[in-house]
Amino acid sequence: MISLPSRKPKMGRAKMVSDTPLPLARHEQVDRLDNGHFDIIVVGGGVTGAYTAMDAALRGYKVALLEKDDFASGTSSKSSKMIHGGLRYIEQGNLPLVRHSLLERQRLRKNAQHLVQRLPFLFPVLSDNGVFDRRLAAGFESLLWTYDLAGGWREGVIHQKLTKNEVLAHCPTFKAEKLESGFMYYDARADDARLTLTLARTAAYHGAVVLNGAKVTDVTRQGGKVNGVVAEVDGREIRAHSSAVVIATGVWLRDWTGAGKDVDAPTIRPAKGVHIAVPWTKIRNDCTVTIPVPGRNRRATITRWGDTSYLGTTDEDYNGNLDDVNCTREEMEFLLDGARTALNIDIEPEDVVGSIGGCRPLVAPPGGKTIEVKRNHEIRTDPDGLVTVVGGKLTTSRHMAEQTVDAAQKVLGERRRCKTKSAYLLGAAGYDAEAIVASGGLASHLGERYGTESRFVTDILASDPSLNKPIVEGLPYLEAEVVYSARHELARSVDDILSRRTRARIMARDASAAAAERVGELLMKELDLPALEVQAQVASYRNQTAHERAILMGEK
Repeated sequence: MISLPSRKPKMGRAKMVSDTPLPLARHEQVDRLDNGHFDIIVVGGGVTGAYTAMDAALRGYKVALLEKDDFASGTSSKSSKMIHGGLRYIEQGNLPLVRHSLLERQRLRKNAQHLVQRLPFLFPVLSDNGVFDRRLAAGFESLLWTYDLAGGWREGVIHQKLTKNEVLAHCPTFKAEKLESGFMYYDARADDARLTLTLARTAAYHGAVVLNGAKVTDVTRQGGKVNGVVAEVDGREIRAHSSAVVIATGVWLRDWTGAGKDVDAPTIRPAKGVHIAVPWTKIRNDCTVTIPVPGRNRRATITRWGDTSYLGTTDEDYNGNLDDVNCTREEMEFLLDGARTALNIDIEPEDVVGSIGGCRPLVAPPGGKTIEVKRNHEIRTDPDGLVTVVGGKLTTSRHMAEQTVDAAQKVLGERRRCKTKSAYLLGAAGYDAEAIVASGGLASHLGERYGTESRFVTDILASDPSLNKPIVEGLPYLEAEVVYSARHELARSVDDILSRRTRARIMARDASAAAAERVGELLMKELDLPALEVQAQVASYRNQTAHERAILMGEK
């Protein structure tokens, strides 16, 4: 649909474009939180909590968003990075979830157009050991038609049948002797950590207090009703007051609910998923490739991201430490075996450059396979006014947030309209993805990360050209981006920078460890950190990456 030109600037777009970067000084956020009075406090800085804070702030409420570690440090930086309806949910008979997910996908494609890009999915049809029996190819195409009609068409392109040579053009490493044809359909992807961070920053842009490194230890009550929280921030205890408290901690709800006495908490079933990263030159795929996994009635995917390809994912029950979820040697071999089955490649564990492990917050009792559990969400309000949201998926986070704020409004006795269906995230308003990424270069790299806010990173470069060099060898992230993250993205530590503000840790784990000292130097200057604290951060990051590698290689 083509909109007519306007005689005046469109205010919904114009108000999201500023001539100065969003000021996000940590001490100012702490001061506003300390003994502050809010309408809604959101506990948990994953994608659901961040979207909830943004939604509530847009409705005009006084909001605080608190995260114990860093924004997206849990599940929301360790997903498959797909914004999709989910073909397998059709297979489960959950068509309403697919239909709604595809609607939400397109909203994200518009509202966060610099962060959420189209992603083609390729299903090969193999003569044997394929994702599905080749005799079922016609039936699979019916599934794709259902997907398109359920909302896939909103992307402006529907699925296609491909010849053998067309499949090889998209992924030349497929074993040609087993390849017969293929199908391609379309979804979307996002850097999940940057999307979550941008949601939190957009909430702050609309007036919310947003703070990482703020561990909520207690939900306070007065007269039998919720009236605030107690949080540990930078080594001291802070109290904040609120008429409504939302718990959006995902799988960590298993260990702490914030609920009052005699209240049954939702049954949370963490399902572990892992991904490994290998050099893209090993796979040479230009889209997401779906591959069979030997001996398993399931499939895995390989997605290109920069000069790496991600292989994932697993889906198994997890009962361990939620703060230390890693890909094991067995899980890595499981994914590599799948790649070797379908692709003509020589790939070994030593080729894996990074890995992530995370847990999905399933709302389900024990029993059965986690992959068969529906990805629905649950929102509940306790008699004392505590609101809890859990479950769902990355794609439907906006809608989950809308329903969560609706529930919080009932506690407040208010009724204000949701505005997030068409609300731009910072950096999205006026961004033209096709024009900016067309010829690559620095503008393309910054555009896909910051959108129209890229100018503020280049302002730093203009003022200090010495920062125009990569922070990690072989990756495009610049030292100027570290400075920007410290000034305007609430980055506090070496890990914040290398694991989430950039994705260096999964793209080049060992090289990122080598870069930790330089990142520490830049943070020390920007945040005025003591040298001993920076040394501790560098050592901690290197220990974390060594620990991750040891588990991956079966040395622990």
